[in-house]
Amino acid sequence: MRLFACQECRNLLHFENVVCASCSSALGYLPGPGVLSAFRDGKARADEKPWKNCANSVHGVCNWMLPVEDENEFCTACRHNRVVPDLSVEGNLPLWQKLEIAKRRLIYTLDRLRLPHDPEELRFEFLADTPEHRVMTGHADGLVTIALAEADDAEREKRRNELHEPYRTLLGHMRHEVGHYYHTVLVEREGRTEEFRDLFGDETQDYAAALKAHYDKPPSDDWRGEFISHYAAAHPHEDWAESFAHYLHMVDSLEMAASFGMSVRPRLDKEGVMEAEVDFNPYKASMEDILLAWTPLTVAMNAMNRCMGTPDLYPFVLSDKVAEKLGFIHRIIQERPPLQ
Repeated sequence: MRLFACQECRNLLHFENVVCASCSSALGYLPGPGVLSAFRDGKARADEKPWKNCANSVHGVCNWMLPVEDENEFCTACRHNRVVPDLSVEGNLPLWQKLEIAKRRLIYTLDRLRLPHDPEELRFEFLADTPEHRVMTGHADGLVTIALAEADDAEREKRRNELHEPYRTLLGHMRHEVGHYYHTVLVEREGRTEEFRDLFGDETQDYAAALKAHYDKPPSDDWRGEFISHYAAAHPHEDWAESFAHYLHMVDSLEMAASFGMSVRPRLDKEGVMEAEVDFNPYKASMEDILLAWTPLTVAMNAMNRCMGTPDLYPFVLSDKVAEKLGFIHRIIQERPPLQ
């Protein structure tokens, strides 16, 4: 993610803004050019072309635009929705708004990585619990289900504590679940299964049995060093999805750091310093450059959080094995031919 500037007054803008706080210009995101644009007389100041609002803008859940000649009602992000919350139920709208913020950030990153996301293949269902059924967040054949309850901050924190997780966010959920979809796209369809197994293991092992064994096992630290998280150790598919989500965390955060012009030089000892100047595009950089910048940046982020008395923003450790898995994901994404 990066910062934007209002084309009318040069005021700083953020991805979710719909009105410029300085000049009151209406704002909308143009997914093709990848620009948050001010509008004047129905035309985007970014390209002086006419655009129209996504149909979901009336609910205050989307600020993406479509070309006026586009026959679709919904933008390229909202077309992925198959089921949205029942807005006649009190309290559902603000929860849906949070889900859409996370989903649009996800789609932004997929676009920056030039990854295909056909809405006929990759679909989202945002489902509320019922007295008879508790919705489980998950993925099946390109269908991503997100429990609406996860958008409630208190409920999500409760679940995080119950599962002994150091990190649990809506954006993290979405990045993880689409990671399962991209295993099909990037590994299976591209004939990279043997390469995958060399790093992540045999994905043909019984998934249900592996997850049961994972949850039945007493908490331990025996996963550290081999996996990015405890859950990643449950099954090769989960290892891939956790690693894929982590890769998206990294490139998105580094793009924002570069947008702010961040330079990090924490002192270590008399012999040297850990340093990083984030002045590159992580979507085009080498994995080596990404990793060299990432460690000092996360050290700084955690230190700032501790100053405010909040938990570490980045509660992870990148081992050599995890870095190798991330490097594999980076390589197969970078080697993909440009989208037509």
